[in-house]
Amino acid sequence: MQPGAEIDGFAVGECVHRGGMATLWSVTHPGIDVALLMKVPLTAEGEDPAAIVSFEMEQMILPRLSGPHVPACFGTGDFERQAYVVMERIGGQTLYKRLGDLPLGYEEARAIAGKVASALANLHRQNVIHHDIKPSSIMFRERGEAVLIDFGLSHHNHLPDLLQEEFRLPYGTAPYMAPERLLGVRDDPRSDLFSLGVLLYFFTTGVRPFGETETLRGMRRRLWRDPTPPRKLRGDYPPWLQEIVLRCLEIDPAARYPTAAQLAFDLAHPEKVKLTARSQRIKRDPLRTVWHRRFNLGTMQPQPKSDVEAQLASSPIVAVALDTTEGSGALNEAIRVAAEQALSTLPSARLACLSVLKLNLLALDRTLDEQGQNKHVDRLVALQHWARPFQLDESRLTVHVLEAIDPAAAILEFAAVNLVDHIIIGARQNSMMRSLLGSVSARIASEAPCTVTVVRPSRLASPAGAGDDAKAADRPADEAAVTPPGLF
Repeated sequence: MQPGAEIDGFAVGECVHRGGMATLWSVTHPGIDVALLMKVPLTAEGEDPAAIVSFEMEQMILPRLSGPHVPACFGTGDFERQAYVVMERIGGQTLYKRLGDLPLGYEEARAIAGKVASALANLHRQNVIHHDIKPSSIMFRERGEAVLIDFGLSHHNHLPDLLQEEFRLPYGTAPYMAPERLLGVRDDPRSDLFSLGVLLYFFTTGVRPFGETETLRGMRRRLWRDPTPPRKLRGDYPPWLQEIVLRCLEIDPAARYPTAAQLAFDLAHPEKVKLTARSQRIKRDPLRTVWHRRFNLGTMQPQPKSDVEAQLASSPIVAVALDTTEGSGALNEAIRVAAEQALSTLPSARLACLSVLKLNLLALDRTLDEQGQNKHVDRLVALQHWARPFQLDESRLTVHVLEAIDPAAAILEFAAVNLVDHIIIGARQNSMMRSLLGSVSARIASEAPCTVTVVRPSRLASPAGAGDDAKAADRPADEAAVTPPGLF
């Protein structure tokens, strides 16, 4: 590789980075008007053979990815002539450049981690586990989205895992590696959540939770030893943040967040994080617990290959839009039936109950109703009462009152920002206003980025038995307490 060379129509410019496994070159192509980088593996005498296998994995995975959270791929070359991957060049710096600013403020760290969690949720939905989440593999677009780079250590659920097949030692960045990786497990997306937990711990305390050790013996300690709780290091550490961080850093993957989307949800709504004993801890686990883990590692041996798609599908975020105003009982009961059916087969699903408090476009809005009750609080209480029969664990249920002029737009924005997988919304019976103004549920069904179920109560059913007539759409639909009765 030399500046001025031409490979498959790509004109090679300067070398912009030389890493341990590959070099990066700026390139141009007459038919492509975006900034490009060509990644070339190191294959000289003495180079680690894992670098070649890692590059093969990136060649297979990157062209299959799409969306704003990964660099676009514009071409690959094989080893017969010149191995390379040409990708979009993301402007700016990686998070590695922020290490000199640590510890960051809690709010800034929360925002960064939330964007990375959203990027991971998108990646996992494309059947890929990154396996090298760290500051130098995270960048940000000008619009704010997190971009994940470097997929050489990644696992694709539908492709051969060459690293797993050809090597026995775990490859990755030691301080960020999940415990199960040391046991040979590479097909669990919750490993990425552990790495993000390490990053969030590091960025908010200035200390890595498992130190800097890179020896296999030192790394194995995290199979039985938990990190020092952040509140021990910083007395002002928010309980909600410690709850999130320590849940990500659980040794057993089953005790972490089930999906990156659910982690992103908590990071976006810190006031709704359900606090457990984790949030107040200032001491590490007692030695009895540590020794029990150490001498019972057999219980953590690799399990049969998991199905990433099935795991994500069993842990969706389900949003239910409700109208809490008088006269909506039959419709809300029908929505309850639909929600029960959806949750009955999803043991790790998260339920978000929504109600939209419609604001006036021109007139001033009153906080209190005619009886002197706070409208927002009344909606919250009504949502909690509606959800109580589900008997969900507090960590799986949240209630939200949105205030907006446009109810449909508010629900659509909530679904997009919070990575909602399924919206359940009610549709009212035909009315003149609904015919003239259009249906909130119809708009949500046509524009939402997820699955939508529109529920209509049976006209013959009583309020207690309504809900047999339900229609599902391929895109999200969610209509609830967003507008006054008669406007859907």
